[in-house]
Amino acid sequence: MSAEPHSLPAHHVLILGGTTEARQLAEALESDPSVHVTTSLAGRVAAPALPPGDTRIGGFGGIAGLAAWIIVNDVTRVVDATHPFAEQMSFHASEAEALTGVPLLALRRPGWTPQPADDWTFVDSLADAAALLPGFGTRAFLTTGRMGLHTFAHLTDTWFLVRSVDPPDGPVPPRLEVLLDRGPFTLAGERELLARHRIDVLVTKDSGGSATAPKLAAAREAGIPVLVVRRPAVPQGVAEADSVAAALRWIGSVD
Repeated sequence: MSAEPHSLPAHHVLILGGTTEARQLAEALESDPSVHVTTSLAGRVAAPALPPGDTRIGGFGGIAGLAAWIIVNDVTRVVDATHPFAEQMSFHASEAEALTGVPLLALRRPGWTPQPADDWTFVDSLADAAALLPGFGTRAFLTTGRMGLHTFAHLTDTWFLVRSVDPPDGPVPPRLEVLLDRGPFTLAGERELLARHRIDVLVTKDSGGSATAPKLAAAREAGIPVLVVRRPAVPQGVAEADSVAAALRWIGSVD
């Protein structure tokens, strides 16, 4: 008597990852036998925390490469769960959807909302933040990631505390201290950090989420102004979800 054949997964979901939400989505999908999940990581972090399921690290080689990978690997759903500021990857995913016809969802956690006691100034880019920064303070806590430090390299009179997972490379501000650390962070820890380094201005991206939000509460308590870089818009026409639960519903319902 022959054994019953194993049923193949009904869906192959490609998660463009690198966020907490991407990992949570992979964890939820891995327990579903009807789904094969692959998470793609950009490879910008030296030792990333790998999610469950299959993983691939590195770029696809542009729009055409991403579209080809989707077709060759029989992907049926793509979820763009990259960092809200990974603008190029989101654009490539949108173009790949147009080329392949494979449905795409942008999973974006909500941005931060200022509280009544907050002193926030929103800007459209890192360059705008750098242009305004000297008017806000002289000791800046810069939490915008290591990739954009060159934007602030010309500011010779500002002292910077930069926090990132990996050491920065390329042009950096001349007065710089680097703190290698990975969230989540605590309010008590952020209070101590701001006080110890005598921070008088915080610069951040509107990444959203709870892992790095305590710095905003600590700045509020200390009366420190915050320059907040607005996140880029999701490409026009792409479906959006603001939670892992909503993404799971989309994966199960989209035709």
